[in-house]
Amino acid sequence: MKPRISTRIAVVALLVVRAFPVGLAAQEPPAQHKLPRYVVRDLGTFGGTFASAAGINNKGWVTGIASLRHDKADRAFLRKNGRKIDLGTLGGQNSNVFSKPNQRGEVAGQAETSTLDPLGEDICGFGTHLICLPFLWQSGVMAPLPTLGGNNGRANEVNLNGQVVGWAENATLDSTCSSSEYQGEPVIWDKGVPQQLPTVGGDPDGFVNSINDRGLAVGGSGDCINGPAGSLHAVLWQNDSAMDLGNLGGKLFSQGASINEPGQVVGASDLPGDTNFWAGPLINYHAFRWQKGTLTDLGTLPGDTVSYPSDINNKGQIVGQGSRAILWDGEGMTDLNTLVPGQPFSSLYLLAANGINERGEIVGLGIDINGELRAFLAIPCDEQHGDLEDCHGDVERNVTTAPIQPPHAVTNSEITVRGNPLLGHLPAGIVIGRRPEGLAGRDFSNMPAAAVRRP
Repeated sequence: MKPRISTRIAVVALLVVRAFPVGLAAQEPPAQHKLPRYVVRDLGTFGGTFASAAGINNKGWVTGIASLRHDKADRAFLRKNGRKIDLGTLGGQNSNVFSKPNQRGEVAGQAETSTLDPLGEDICGFGTHLICLPFLWQSGVMAPLPTLGGNNGRANEVNLNGQVVGWAENATLDSTCSSSEYQGEPVIWDKGVPQQLPTVGGDPDGFVNSINDRGLAVGGSGDCINGPAGSLHAVLWQNDSAMDLGNLGGKLFSQGASINEPGQVVGASDLPGDTNFWAGPLINYHAFRWQKGTLTDLGTLPGDTVSYPSDINNKGQIVGQGSRAILWDGEGMTDLNTLVPGQPFSSLYLLAANGINERGEIVGLGIDINGELRAFLAIPCDEQHGDLEDCHGDVERNVTTAPIQPPHAVTNSEITVRGNPLLGHLPAGIVIGRRPEGLAGRDFSNMPAAAVRRP
């Protein structure tokens, strides 16, 4: 979709994180349960000051975005066996990726071309207004994927069968948009050929965020979503048919973010009473899990009013964020920072958890003591990682969900937001992270995986 619809963090999906937990004094002491502690690694950059990790497969290969020397450009990367590979571009300076690589190491994403968009759109979100094309990267080669006749598109995920999902513009101007934009339609590319998927309720636009190896896919559909009147519906696609997954009582925003092999879906929805999604403090949306027709509200951490999930593995473990990185397990949700020894004085404070594999390894976006945004890998000290030297044989400990203050408090006045046309609309204390497709009734598919940066 357009600058209004930005993906998975994707961005990405949406990853909106509040910089300050509020109202903590009134919270009851949270219950304790046993979880492994985590060793956190900073995955570095390409010589610049910024990086964010998008996903991790079961081989431990990581995708994300990182800045080049002097921050002159941002590039999608694949970290394989400890080596970070620059995936390149399609003629422009920048590229991005919102999800994990498949087990063959294939990566889906989006990259700039060298051609200015004739309608002035900025789908890749780097402020260049260049045409942005979906790509599939495999065996060292980035190949563009065709659109539906329009100029732009985005690829959000690729499964083990090589099926790629995302969205692509057609050649029809969208009458629900306030500016000249083409319609953006949900797409699955099979062997490089785009197939348009249906939307729900007559929606003119849509996008697909995630697909499992069985071909089940999730995302959303809505109108142009360029303002408060826009709406977005969470959608599950199966056998080329679209099903509305419902919502948590709100009327404006619901979307599917990720689906695992058993068919569990995670996403987010606004709550009853959110009749104006741009009403600042009234913004109130929660992560949900959909399973066999039942939608479950996953709630928030103490002091938060929002939560957003980014990924779910086949064990049902979910990662995402509210005001900081979150892990949902069978016992509830936990601030991931409470599982890292040394917080709040660790080298990284974990803002957003973007991906999790079957070994429980988590990747995402953190902030270091200098206020720079960094890609992180968090490795659990459990029986599967007993040989990890930093774990020192300590495999679990009692933890609570009590929030920790970050080492550096980031506010809107201290950041610049790449490719984010909505900074002026966001309430104080809100920063944008990865993969926010359609969040807040908007399609943020133009946003980089981690769109916040220190100036």
